Amino acid sequence: MSSQSGKTGELLKQLDPARLPAHVAVIMDGNGRWAGKRGLPRIAGHRQGMATVRRTLKFADSLGIKVLSLFAFSTENWSRPKMEIRAIMALLREYLRKEVSSLHENNVKIRMMGYQEKLSESLIREIAAAIEKTKNNMGIILNVGLNYSGRQDILHGVRGVLKAYESGALPKNGIGALSEENFSDYLFTSGLPDPDLLIRTSGELRISNFMLWQMAYTEIFISQVLWPDFGEADFLEALIDYQKRDRRFGRV
Repeated sequence: MSSQSGKTGELLKQLDPARLPAHVAVIMDGNGRWAGKRGLPRIAGHRQGMATVRRTLKFADSLGIKVLSLFAFSTENWSRPKMEIRAIMALLREYLRKEVSSLHENNVKIRMMGYQEKLSESLIREIAAAIEKTKNNMGIILNVGLNYSGRQDILHGVRGVLKAYESGALPKNGIGALSEENFSDYLFTSGLPDPDLLIRTSGELRISNFMLWQMAYTEIFISQVLWPDFGEADFLEALIDYQKRDRRFGRV
């Protein structure tokens, strides 16, 4: 038994299956630094990061996590070099083409949050096909933030509310009937529970415009591990730390 698998086994003994977070969100940070440390192009880090996505999704599913939200590409990431952006989008298409059938067979439901503008027509088609193929699956939900911004998500919700008000879809007292709960119905994450736990890899101490509305009371765990190296033991450490928290939601 390897030291890593041995550590995973020991950590599994500490995990309380009855107190798992239903929804885990992850800011997958450190791909570029992982590649740089090895003298490799940044895209090599992104490719290795895709392997970590496969591993993490499978492990989260085996533990009974209901929703795994991954921040794949933000609206701010368009400022990166064009060659890197093209390579990331090509990797996303490759992932969908290679993995969707397997995900479907394993009852995974795919969701995307973010705007499709700026995405290529071929990627939009791949995304639509993946969502359609898996829409009736009842297993873990893989929710991917692509061209996503937390602030834009809130604006998206506001526009949806205004559209519903203008069409008469809101109750008679209109905007006055709006609550935190029903406002959430207009966000990209409509129908999903708010994240219980946010994991950010690579040691950075910020949420980077990710799910701002949804993470009002999310517990945050910062891992020093770069995303391509993030393994089962690292995921378990985050879950165990979460289970030690006293979640009061503003109460005493």
